[in-house]
Amino acid sequence: MTMDPASADAITLALLREARETVRRSPLGVINTPMIPLDQTTLPASAGGRIHIKLENMQTTGSFKIRGVANQFARRQRGGHFVTMSAGNYGKSFAFASKHYGTQGKVVMPETAPESRSVLIQSFGVQVERVPTSRLMDVVDRCVQEDNMTFLHSYDDLDLITGHASLGLEVLEVVPRPDVVVVCCGGGGLLAGVAAAIKLSGCDETRIYGVEPEGACTMYRSFIEQKPVGMDTRSIASGLAPPFAGKLPYELCRRHVEAIVLVSDGEIRAAVSVLYGAGLVVEPSGCAAFAAIVNNKIPDLQGKSVVCVLSGGNIGKDELANFPD
Repeated sequence: MTMDPASADAITLALLREARETVRRSPLGVINTPMIPLDQTTLPASAGGRIHIKLENMQTTGSFKIRGVANQFARRQRGGHFVTMSAGNYGKSFAFASKHYGTQGKVVMPETAPESRSVLIQSFGVQVERVPTSRLMDVVDRCVQEDNMTFLHSYDDLDLITGHASLGLEVLEVVPRPDVVVVCCGGGGLLAGVAAAIKLSGCDETRIYGVEPEGACTMYRSFIEQKPVGMDTRSIASGLAPPFAGKLPYELCRRHVEAIVLVSDGEIRAAVSVLYGAGLVVEPSGCAAFAAIVNNKIPDLQGKSVVCVLSGGNIGKDELANFPD
């Protein structure tokens, strides 16, 4: 019997360690981002836990997405013609990799994504097509069938998820047995990878929480319905608002994640402002985990070692001008 390469059972610690080495050696310049104690920043203390923040907003291309992209491109045919769908961060990393490897690419973006993201992606020589969120997969399917492109999924992909797991393995180098880890969740690729890395490394007691916006809670609903579901997503955190949860991320999250908690757009806005005031430029999608912690959405943090992932920092001056001081 052959194992389904896109099943949760295919994810082993050995596979994650192999992917981590691939990410480390990648010519795309992925870095081991800093992880610092909250009490060494000017951020307000909260929840009584010993909190570390993982500064993935300082990653190459400005977000964690380059980790998965580095592993995807390392394992795909050189010189291919790829298509993907993204609200911005995956598209930026995909375009960065396409330029480096000399591959042709196209990013299908939701119309709701900031125009500045489209311009940036196009600057790497990659095409962009903006469509209503509900039509993203239709356009991708058309590109695959009519233009013979290869689809690289931005969150529901084995190579991508195992690449993202490198972040979880880095966390354990600084905090070997965290009590709680809090990670944002859109389609679930990062949350699935980090959770698998931590649990498969033997941290059976670690509680891992995913955080979604209230208006884009596909994984939260998937947990309730016990299958991956979609919805009409709306949130200021556009990177956390894909139209459906990924199948493989859902399987891994059900296996390794304690719960999905929700934050409001107002709480996300406030978190962006608080972080900016402390000198940390974090986009709305990147600060969902922080918003959950400071708004007491994560239970039983008193005296616990907590890791909070700030997953991205791609926010333009035009966007920052819309946030309260």
